Amino acid sequence: MATDSSGGAGLKRDQVREYLRELVESLTPGDPVPSERALCAQLGVSRPTLRAGVDELVAAGLLVREHGRGMFVAPAKIVQELTPSGGREPSFNVPRASGSWTSRPLEFSSLPAGAAIGRKLRLSPAAPILHIVLLRLVDGEPMAIEHLHVPAELLPGLVPADLEHGDLYQLLAVRDVHVHEAVQAIEPTVVSDREARLLAVPTLSPALRFDRLTTDASGRPVEYTHSLYRGDRYRIVSRISLADPSPATPGDSRHHPGIPPGDLTTRGTGPTVTTGDIQPLL
Repeated sequence: MATDSSGGAGLKRDQVREYLRELVESLTPGDPVPSERALCAQLGVSRPTLRAGVDELVAAGLLVREHGRGMFVAPAKIVQELTPSGGREPSFNVPRASGSWTSRPLEFSSLPAGAAIGRKLRLSPAAPILHIVLLRLVDGEPMAIEHLHVPAELLPGLVPADLEHGDLYQLLAVRDVHVHEAVQAIEPTVVSDREARLLAVPTLSPALRFDRLTTDASGRPVEYTHSLYRGDRYRIVSRISLADPSPATPGDSRHHPGIPPGDLTTRGTGPTVTTGDIQPLL
């Protein structure tokens, strides 16, 4: 690796980051990483340059610092896989996310839907809904905060304890309400002070926000949920079909994320991509 006297600071930081990524991939969660002093000597870079690269991997959830002990490979991320189903308009099948998931109810109330939630659930603003806030844990560690909005008539007699180990969709099914599909959006965000305390992460840590509207077989909305998942511990993996049933036409400027333009798409074999997913719930 080049020394600090050659090239720009940004290039050296990139080289440090890539070296550390390769090092992390060669180790297992919990393994110690050489000290900053040892890495500086090994890579021929200054302490500030090395620390900048380390900071990026800490923020990405690949490394953890422990005061007085050093640096270690971070715990493995919780992986959620999305796999495309068949059909003319393919959607994603969602296997269960890894780990043992439990819930801790933080809020549980019945209240009027209001204008915004009422529009989503196709209810009158005065119609009663259940507003439920859950802290989701994986193997006992905080992973997500979920805000659920469900028409109250669909879950008569529900109590907070039902949600600690139960599946919302199973609870609906017991009441003869069967979910059929959902439309979900995912976008990056950061956590607030309160969210950081609940998730045991620093304020403004990266997170993933999920917004999902779920309907039953008749197309009736049965749930609107928005959730916040830890960006340092949660990862989504997609299996994408590259057999496009609708080949690109000359001059088509649409973009397939992550696929180089003018490559697969020009041969009519671009990926089939859809935004209709289901949030990772047990």
